Amino acid sequence: MATAIIWLVLAVLVLFTVGYVGYSRYLARFVDLDDSRDTPAHKYEDGQEYVPAKKPVLLGHHYSSIAGGAPIVGPITAGVIWGWVPALLWIAIGNPLMGAVHDFISLSSSLRHEGKSIGYIIGEYVGEGGKNMLLWFAFLTIILVVGVFAFVVGVVFEAYPSAATASILYIALAMIFGVYLYQLDLPFIPGTVVFVTGVFASVYVGIQYPIQLAATTWVPIILVYAFIASVLPVWTLLQPRDYLSSFLLYAGVGGALLAIIVGTLGSTMGIGAITPTQPLTVSLDAYSGFMGVTGQPLFPVLFITIACGTISGFHSLVSSGTTAKQLNRESDARVIGYGGMLGEGLLAVLALSTVALVGITVEGGGVGQALPNFAQGGGIMLTSFGLPQSYGEPFMALVMVSFLLTSTDTALRLGRYMFEEIVGTPETTVQSVGANRYVNAGFQCAIAYGLVATGTWSDLWPLFGGANQLLAALALLTATVWLANWSKNKQLISTGVPMVLMTVVTICGLLYLALYQNLILKFVQGNWGDGGATVGTMVSAGLQIGIALTLIGLALSLVWKGYKNISAVRQERPGTPVTDGGESDD
Repeated sequence: MATAIIWLVLAVLVLFTVGYVGYSRYLARFVDLDDSRDTPAHKYEDGQEYVPAKKPVLLGHHYSSIAGGAPIVGPITAGVIWGWVPALLWIAIGNPLMGAVHDFISLSSSLRHEGKSIGYIIGEYVGEGGKNMLLWFAFLTIILVVGVFAFVVGVVFEAYPSAATASILYIALAMIFGVYLYQLDLPFIPGTVVFVTGVFASVYVGIQYPIQLAATTWVPIILVYAFIASVLPVWTLLQPRDYLSSFLLYAGVGGALLAIIVGTLGSTMGIGAITPTQPLTVSLDAYSGFMGVTGQPLFPVLFITIACGTISGFHSLVSSGTTAKQLNRESDARVIGYGGMLGEGLLAVLALSTVALVGITVEGGGVGQALPNFAQGGGIMLTSFGLPQSYGEPFMALVMVSFLLTSTDTALRLGRYMFEEIVGTPETTVQSVGANRYVNAGFQCAIAYGLVATGTWSDLWPLFGGANQLLAALALLTATVWLANWSKNKQLISTGVPMVLMTVVTICGLLYLALYQNLILKFVQGNWGDGGATVGTMVSAGLQIGIALTLIGLALSLVWKGYKNISAVRQERPGTPVTDGGESDD
């Protein structure tokens, strides 16, 4: 008997609800969220980066920024290779216990450190060297994010040109909405109704007037857009666009999940009006074996294949980068930090459900095929509401692109912050130029385009996954160090255990990628694929080995610095208060 997709969705909804109602409430008390404190957005309001935002607006920005293409590609690829059960378990259990904790604690720690990044925070406790190591790690990861996401946006635009038109329209609407809210100071609710309606109408306009270009043509256009968006004040585009697109995203993710429930009931009860065009049942194997269908071991590769959706280091940069600078009240951190990550987990489950429904083969599990299949599967689900698949697919494609575009330009803005913190107060002309936001953002775009233009973007994907997960481990390390310095009575299990697990899993994954897939298979055994051993493939493999080993060394150095700091404050000077907003419990 075929397994109904509804059981995947219900199992995750139950676990996520328990996590939010119970664990997130405990964590909010644990870090002492207090609305009587001024947040960095109020203390340092400058109209450019530090701008207080209403909770629904900031939740829209945060959710749109963290939910990029990775929580779609990762679950789809993992489900095809190892089966839907391992993928579902990693998302359902890992998200509320690790990923949501990671995001919430990263946001909370930044609140107590002037809205600064995790690099700045770790530097407060382990020294300038540790700060710069983490900032460089994050900055290099950001460039990988920008390059990979720009490419996958191009893939979606090529597959669904209607989504390109719709995206351009909703960006224009967002800029007008920003003027409406922040310059004209017009009513919030009526404006929301009018502009959200306009965003949904853009889907219809896109279907009527699609813009057809190749993915490679779209990439530089997307990078130019990301450059402009990353240097503008947040009120002009980032806040209003993310708020408007959040309705699109909630409708896409929530609507598709609801469509699974409605469609299943319609099929079971024989109600033709709500019966989808295709049975909503799982077409993937539940478990394809430890080595999967491609010969890759479930441990550790599964855990770096599904990154976003379960736990993602990129989220710590968003939480401690743009979000912490816009938080209106400390209590908002619970729904935005912890709840926002649960929302991304639902997106990951939806992605797994779409591929389970469509039933693609392993050859369709890569970046180029995973995203179009997400739109196709989502379009089939929406037929439960009577929406024709010819409209449902472009709508889901626009939902997907909304995630991707927001993550791309937010990542570029975060890269600016990282580099500005590395430079510090400019003391030379070169440093002043490097800290300039236009030069900084342009430099990142140039490198990202170079990586994509070489045609080696597919090789960057596993490195992106490994770097991203290792960054998550380092963010959890930062949180653990902060808590240890706050007070001797602060338990370190909630952040320390996930940190150790992610460090071990990710280092094993990067070692597998570097030593087995590249060194042994390619250089030792000569398995270079159909194209053979060319200069390009050999250089690419060598770079992957070098980058992976560098990331491992950098991470281990930071873990050692963090361990020494925790040992010192717990054994020699416990309970000493620091400038993090926490008070000693002694």
